Amino acid sequence: MASISFRNVTKIYDGADKPVVPNLNLEIADKEFIILVGPSGCGKSTTLRMIAGLESISSGELYIGDRLVNQVPPKDRDIAMVFQNYALYPHMSVYKNIAFGLTLRNVPKDEIDKRVHEAAKILDLEYLLDRKPKALSGGQRQRVALGRAMVRNPSVFLLDEPLSNLDAKLRTSMRSEIARLHRRLDTTFVYVTHDQTEAMTMGDRIVVMKDGIIQQYDTPKVLYDTPCNLFVAGFIGSPQMNFLNVTIEARDGKLFAKLNEDLLEIPAFKHEALKPYVGKEVILGLRPEDFLPIEQATATNAFSAKVDFYELLGAETNLYMFVGDKKVIVKTPSYVERPKEENIRMPAEMERAHFFDKETEQAIVH
Repeated sequence: MASISFRNVTKIYDGADKPVVPNLNLEIADKEFIILVGPSGCGKSTTLRMIAGLESISSGELYIGDRLVNQVPPKDRDIAMVFQNYALYPHMSVYKNIAFGLTLRNVPKDEIDKRVHEAAKILDLEYLLDRKPKALSGGQRQRVALGRAMVRNPSVFLLDEPLSNLDAKLRTSMRSEIARLHRRLDTTFVYVTHDQTEAMTMGDRIVVMKDGIIQQYDTPKVLYDTPCNLFVAGFIGSPQMNFLNVTIEARDGKLFAKLNEDLLEIPAFKHEALKPYVGKEVILGLRPEDFLPIEQATATNAFSAKVDFYELLGAETNLYMFVGDKKVIVKTPSYVERPKEENIRMPAEMERAHFFDKETEQAIVH
């Protein structure tokens, strides 16, 4: 049993004015792959290090399985941690690096040899066992670090931004390797990253953190489709969601979002939630992919925009434009013909529009 439970856990450093993690309550189920994501300084790595026992808990209780581990030293927590910088011993071979933890625990040599070769086979490291870390690529070094954690057969894997030192191509391949490894080992993974693409593609559930506080904790799809507030909406998705100030207006039994001089008709299923906001300013959120082809612009679904520049990404093109003084990004297939005019009418897919309270920044309706 390798569930993890934070119960009113607070972490405050000596001399600090406020906690880096205040009153954290979080339940991670056995065998889940959980992602802790958020901007630098949000408390995600501190949370991971508290699980590992590398940071003490100021108050509250932390359970791994049914055991309270507040005072349990790291070596007795049945966890294994993979660090951002790999932490390999440069003078040791790949074999000895992987075997090091088992050697310290006086595991019999034949058992060590069996586990090392099993891990090396899974991670495609068998032909590298005699090499030193300096002779390995970044991706190979990361696999060695994973192998060193695997051979201990831990109940919990902790991974602290393990891919941040790799180039884009390697990060993509290592993401799938780590996800495949989780399925094969069938144990609990807790993974820290500031890269929301990693979070969206790897985790069973994602914990979005800001200032040590959980903003939303759910599946990638729920976070993407129904973000609970402005912060989550802007953090999840790449490029991030566009935010525009609009005023809700009622005309002839219909509701509209007034954007500068344009009126965008709001679908009927969003009316009930938005009726209290008639005459008030709210924030309209549109993801870059939530737009229609320019030729589908009508009097009630489009707004005036000024084209700034294009960003060709192969299969897709990002169209950058200004709506007043606000920059808006629209994602289109690259085969779609680019607008020839600088000033255009850009149609929005209002069924997919998000609305947020301007004062509380909480979601009103999706």
